[in-house]
Amino acid sequence: MQTKSDPTLSSTTTAGLPQVHEPRNTGMDLDMDWVMGAQANTSAIERRAKTLPGRRSVKKEFQAAWMLKAITMIDLTTLSGDDTVGRVRRLCAKARQPVRADILGALGMPNITTGAICVYHDMVATAVDALAGSGVPVAAVSTGFPAGLSPFHLRVAEIGESVKAGAAEIDIVISRRHALTGNWQALYDEMKEFRAACGDAHVKAILATGELGSLRNVARASLVCMMAGADFIKTSTGKESVNATLPVSLVMIRAIRDYHMRTGFRVGYKPAGGISKAKDAVTYLSLIKDELGDRWLSPDMFRFGASSLLGDLERQLEHHVTGNYSASYRHAIG
Repeated sequence: MQTKSDPTLSSTTTAGLPQVHEPRNTGMDLDMDWVMGAQANTSAIERRAKTLPGRRSVKKEFQAAWMLKAITMIDLTTLSGDDTVGRVRRLCAKARQPVRADILGALGMPNITTGAICVYHDMVATAVDALAGSGVPVAAVSTGFPAGLSPFHLRVAEIGESVKAGAAEIDIVISRRHALTGNWQALYDEMKEFRAACGDAHVKAILATGELGSLRNVARASLVCMMAGADFIKTSTGKESVNATLPVSLVMIRAIRDYHMRTGFRVGYKPAGGISKAKDAVTYLSLIKDELGDRWLSPDMFRFGASSLLGDLERQLEHHVTGNYSASYRHAIG
């Protein structure tokens, strides 16, 4: 097994926020003993998950600070068949200034940005152009998203095309059948090729956890993807019937923690789908703080795959400032 000492961190500033950079996860040889040793006590995990919303209660200015933090970690997303250039440009404008200037002024905050914009390949060039100079990266969903069932060579080629178009991050989908049949070598080999095709672009491995059959499969798929070099592991495409949940998140986060303890590499986490309320975002952030620590409370280590979440966060921030709840239409996403 490869190991690596904890890297020395260097800090720069983007969009007024401190950004920390460290060497990417280079992966390691597939360790089947480690993979097969990964288990999941479903009843214990579900009991722990049920306690999470009540374990951390933050109010007033502390709650506002957590909500602002959450906004900087959103992958603002549009993945619809009727996406247009105009819609993507409006979404990018929202990514540049996700919170109204008057609300930020009342909070004494400079402008912030979202973590990224996430689109289909066809809209990558539009998003890159609209975000030029902002520091907001463009992420492209790839590899036959959302099912991941197109011919393998086309899935690899799709990654290359999106990178060529300017995508700095690639959200790939794994072949669920490999996890369902326990063919971990095939999943490892697939993920290795996807990582290689990404080049310098960071790769988020979407596990589609709602289709993996068990939390044990989620734990093992998480480890295999990290061993193959994933920069992030992500719960869902947002198109499954079950997307991000707290039990699944607990399993994936603990796999990340285990991987970091054994190899020294930090891998990011992205829950996606079904997170639409500010209170849920704060619960997820408190879970990250408890299980992984403050280093993961940064856009290079944690993202929300959500869009409607931003509207509720902005609405709650306005309530904090004014004492009044505004209508949802006052906080349009794009």
